[in-house]
This record gives sequence, structure tokens and C-alpha cells, in this order.
Amino acid sequence: MPLKRFVQAAVAALTLFAVVPVSAQQVLKVGSTPTGIPFTSLDTKTNTIQGIMVDLITEIGKDAGLNVQIEPMQFSALIPSLTSSKIDIIAAAMFITPPRKDVVDFSDPIYTYGEGLVVPKGDTKAYATQEDLKGETVGAQVGTAFVDALKKSGLFADVKAYDTIPDILRDVNTGRLKAGYADYPIVAYNLKQGGFPEVRLVDGYKPVTVGSVGIGVRKGETALLGKINASLAKLKANGTIDKILDKWGQKAQG
Repeated sequence: MPLKRFVQAAVAALTLFAVVPVSAQQVLKVGSTPTGIPFTSLDTKTNTIQGIMVDLITEIGKDAGLNVQIEPMQFSALIPSLTSSKIDIIAAAMFITPPRKDVVDFSDPIYTYGEGLVVPKGDTKAYATQEDLKGETVGAQVGTAFVDALKKSGLFADVKAYDTIPDILRDVNTGRLKAGYADYPIVAYNLKQGGFPEVRLVDGYKPVTVGSVGIGVRKGETALLGKINASLAKLKANGTIDKILDKWGQKAQG
């Protein structure tokens, strides 16, 4: 009788150890940023990351049967964290660009836009192109497609790299920075909240770096990418994506 109980206990233990790793593998860590509203942002009331991309990856998870867990991190840490397997998915305001496609596989495009230009409110000049700020010191967010494009243009005296978009807005707000370039929807949303009263979003400015946001996975994760794209197509067709965009004050593209 004791031997039988021992065998039963051993079988139960083996079963437990066999089940736990499988369950753990089904949790996919999603890298997202605490700044980047309306795409991603930290909700201080719940201490969780919220926004368009969080709502979207959550709906994709429900549709595709994926258990997703949001992991907050700085924008510049997203790709290194993905390639080093600290996370499994990137869901943030990240453009699909050729250099990034060399190291990340992206989903189908989700939302398309370009950079917005912000200047001090007292600066009423009608800036239409980047050439209008030639020779000035401007700012952009580190790790974004905008900062690289601005540096390569050779137009500016200096292109300061900032960790977050609110950091750019603060320096423009206080007059420490002549102008800043950042994701148009994020800048527009931030300014609507009234936290930077001395900053103006230049309406007539024509963006140079226009791109589409996509969800990123590690290179070669074809099965996962296939599930994400299938869910995206379904959520677009049934109006879920439009509802998420509308919730965050954005309009569907195309």
C-alpha cells in the first residue's frame, strides 16, 4: 500500500511538472512604452500601460487564443528586448522601416502618419518644411525614425535626442528648444490635455518621414505572425480596430 501511494504521488508530481512549462510558454510578453499616448501610456490610477496598441494586442490575444502580458519599457529598449527574447511581441508606436525589418518581422500595417512639428507658442512663423528651420537646434525622440532622418538631412545645427516625447514638449514649452519633431498623433493628444500651454503644433507643416505602425515579432516567428495578421484582418473587417481608434480620438486610415 505505501508503495502504491508513492507511485501515485510520483506520477502526480511528474504530471504537474509536465503541465507547468507548457502553460508558462503560452504567456507572451508584450513590450510597450509608458509614454506615447494615444498609442501607449502609463495609467497612473491603475499603474498599467493603456492605449491603442495595448487595446489592439489584447483583442488579438482574445481572437487568436494568445495569453499576452504587457511589459513596460522605454522605446529604445523595445527591439533589443525582443531580439534577446526578454519579450515576444512589440506593441507600440513603432514604424515599419527597412532597417527595423532587418531585425524584426512586422505585422500588416495598422495606422499611417508622419512627424508633427512643435514650436513655442510665441513663435508664429508658418513653418511648412524642414528647410524653414535650417541651422536651428531641434529635438526628436531617441530610437525613432524621425531622429535618424533629421540627422541625415544635414539641415540642422544640432538634433538633440530625447528619451520621451513629453521631454521634448517640456523643453519647447520652457523655450530651451527651438522646435521638436515627434509622432503627430502623440503630440496632438498630449497638447489637447493642456499640459504644455506654451507649445504650438504647426498646422501647415508637411511631414517628411511618413510610415505605418505595425506589431513586431522576432525574425522567423512565422506561426505567431500569421496568427496576428489573421486576427488583424478579422478585427479590421468587423470594425473593432475602428472602435479602438475612435476611443482614443483617432481616425481610421484609408
